[in-house]
This record gives sequence, C-alpha cells and structure tokens, in this order.
Amino acid sequence: VNMKPIMELRSKYKDLFEKTHNGVRLGFMSFFIKAAVEALKRQPGVNASIDGKDIVYHGYQDIGVAVSSDRGLVVPVLRNTEFMSLAEIEGSIAGFGKKAKEGKLTLEDMTGGTFTISNGGVFGSLLSTPIVNPPQTAILGMHKIQERPMAVDGEVVILPMMYLALSYDHRLIDGKEAVTFLVTMKDLLEDPARLLLDI
Repeated sequence: VNMKPIMELRSKYKDLFEKTHNGVRLGFMSFFIKAAVEALKRQPGVNASIDGKDIVYHGYQDIGVAVSSDRGLVVPVLRNTEFMSLAEIEGSIAGFGKKAKEGKLTLEDMTGGTFTISNGGVFGSLLSTPIVNPPQTAILGMHKIQERPMAVDGEVVILPMMYLALSYDHRLIDGKEAVTFLVTMKDLLEDPARLLLDI
C-alpha cells in the first residue's frame, strides 16, 4: 500500500484534529479500520465466524486491535466500528491501550470480535503471517512503512510503502475473496477521500 496519501492527510490535519477532538491524536489505525469496515461489507466471509459446523455471518464489524501490554499483546475489540468516526476509533484505541498498560482490560473487552487487525510494523516487522483468532475466519497484518522504489507513470519514485498480509480460514474463504478484500483495502487507503466520502 502506498501510504503517501494518508501520511500527507495526517500531516496536514493532525494538529487541528487533536485540538478539535479534545486531545485525541490522529494515527494510521483509524484509516485501516475504516477501510476494513468497507472491505468486510463487500466480502462478508472475511467477517464471518465458524461455530462448530455452522457459519455465522455478522451484520456488524466488531474489530479487534492488537495493543501492547506488560503481558504481551492483547486484543481488545472495538464494537460497531461501522458507526464510528476516525476520532472515536482513535479515542477507543487510546483508551484500550491505557487499560492494557494498567492491567485493567476485562474479558468482555477482549471477546466477541468478528475480525482482527495486528500491527507488527510498530515493532519493525516488514512482513509476517498473523495467526487467525478462532472462531474468526481472518486477520489482517499491518507492517512497517518503508521507503521503496516504485514505478509511477514510467518513472522510478521513492514512496512510503506498507505490506499488508491477510491470513484466513480456507474452509470458508478462498483466494479470490482474500485478494479482493486486500485490493479493496489498498484502493481505499491509497485514496482516503473515498473513506471520508463513503464511496
């Protein structure tokens, strides 16, 4: 994913965003969650669960986000992300991060997710294979933003790129659905105006 459009948008508005939203800082995760919500709506199998012999398709997107704690990574769940603003997402993540550091996350905070996003990039990972969290059927791995030479209109340009990895349960999701999900994520993240305009 070419991160330049989101990085430019964030750089331009981060101070005003923080001032407008009472100290909530604009990060990258809210953009990824917004893109994931749309991609999950388009590929409902990626947002499903396998319960014994039953497949459960969820009509909502409760997204688990891995955060660091003294005990390692924990995955609190943001509920009904399809209705959340960027500020609400960032505020919720910050709140969960604080609770994780204080050891105050509850079982309820960490159960019931329909999909998970893990960001190994904060630890320097360029690429990894995240492990699916059953009964969920997929997990998205974000990785370190790294400048790379890319061909753009016949020219070599250095761009801030991020690899995304989707691990998924092949009993429900096939390669076409998985790739379609990732392409939707890429398209939305590389043109963040589409996220804001809901198109």
